[in-house]
Amino acid sequence: MYRDFARLKERNFDVLICGGGVYGAWTAYDAALRGLKVAIVDQGDWAGATSSASSKLIHGGLRYLESLDLKLVRKTLAERQMLLQAAPHRVWPLRFGVPVYKDSRMGSLQLKIGLLLYDLLAGTVPKTQAYRYHSAAEFAERFPHLNTAGLTGGFTYFDAQTDDARFVLELIAGSEDSGAVCLNYCRVERLLEHDGRLRGAVCRDRITGETAEVSAALIVNTAGQWSARLHGGNRYRLSKGVHLILPKALENDALLLTAQADGRVFFMMPWYGLTLLGTTDTDYDGDIEQVAVEAEDIRYLLSEANRVLKKPNWTEDDIIGRFAGLRVLKSGDEASPSAVSRDWSLKIAGNGLLSSIGGKLTSAREDAERIVDTVCRQLGVGAAGQTFGKAFPWSPGTDYAEWSASVLYQATQLGIDSISAHWLLRRHGRRVAYILQLCKQEPDLAQRITPALPFIMADLIFCARHEMVVHLEDLLRRRLPLLILAKLAPSELRRLASIGAEALGWDRATMNLQLNSCVQKWL
Repeated sequence: MYRDFARLKERNFDVLICGGGVYGAWTAYDAALRGLKVAIVDQGDWAGATSSASSKLIHGGLRYLESLDLKLVRKTLAERQMLLQAAPHRVWPLRFGVPVYKDSRMGSLQLKIGLLLYDLLAGTVPKTQAYRYHSAAEFAERFPHLNTAGLTGGFTYFDAQTDDARFVLELIAGSEDSGAVCLNYCRVERLLEHDGRLRGAVCRDRITGETAEVSAALIVNTAGQWSARLHGGNRYRLSKGVHLILPKALENDALLLTAQADGRVFFMMPWYGLTLLGTTDTDYDGDIEQVAVEAEDIRYLLSEANRVLKKPNWTEDDIIGRFAGLRVLKSGDEASPSAVSRDWSLKIAGNGLLSSIGGKLTSAREDAERIVDTVCRQLGVGAAGQTFGKAFPWSPGTDYAEWSASVLYQATQLGIDSISAHWLLRRHGRRVAYILQLCKQEPDLAQRITPALPFIMADLIFCARHEMVVHLEDLLRRRLPLLILAKLAPSELRRLASIGAEALGWDRATMNLQLNSCVQKWL
């Protein structure tokens, strides 16, 4: 992956996609696979906003059954099953536990009916994915950190998990490999019209300041919270979601819980060996450039988590990392953002601008396929979508279990600890071969970056060299999520900045500038 702003000037594009989150990435990948001439730009980094601030879930959305949004649940469950097959390195199984207490909002019978329906909507799935009931003793044994006072039993059910930022990055890489021009830190300054129809845009490279007029037959707006800047009106509702990273409290399973304060569901999940807690769901009308975790968000999440955990309770001092993002929802009269449908819509403006509104990480592929169907119809192109069931760009392309066993053996022979090796496969798929080669050349690169987290030095260097890193934050927040998974001391951050600077060819002044920016934002 590499940046080359000059490529935007080289040809007339069929479609220019503005926004490099999951919707933009899927749209670019789908369009490129159909043979269209594609450009995708983002004013920041790939997955730099909402798409790296999700709950990291590939799921059907069990809670949507309450609002009888069966169409959305069926759609997302079909996508979940497909992604587990097409991207076993990128999407992995995760079972959730749902405890039932004497004072639970939903009793065992209601949950049993809901989970049965959830499994039925998923279609034909292996028995290992079916929901199960557990006695109070069995459930407490499975979740030893759970408060058992008033516990009457519990259920487990099947869903899946991912690393959202790397999910998007892999699609961008696939788009580039399929012929698309992909540029992060490239801002659309203004749209160009001729006779009332869009014909391109003026784009500015935010690294060099250079501008270019980009010619495109159609423009797709997948800019998320910045969409209004392109279509000239606020046609959506914003909801803020906050997540906290806390010490390990779970092994292999996650928990779906109900907040006592407002009755909405939240999650407690294992992620890279720690606990991911979230999310909130509150209306947001503040500065979209400064979305922050507030004290009230922290109080809400810790209070609700501590209510179901054994003592000692978590305090703010236990928080390792935190992040906030904005969901783009359809406009509606519902009092609570949680009541607004998470389904997706495509708006077509009078000048031809196609704007993607709403949606979910799990169902983004199908929605993007509909975007590209519309693009193809307007261009008079008959190509059909190819992304459903297609192996992901970094998928090993062979029996995944056999491949995993072979690569894990190679990794441990090189001195990589087994847990870090396991995560290397999930992070890089078949490209892990390049990282193993680095370890062969320099054995010290097989060591962890920091002892508590499963990331090795070769991973950091590979990402810096080959994954379109522009800023230090790109490397340490999205290529590797170190900034949210570790409380890095200034000296440790400087060490990582120095290593990244060498891999990226930065001089000392550039490194210090990047380091200071990270310190101000994250420390």
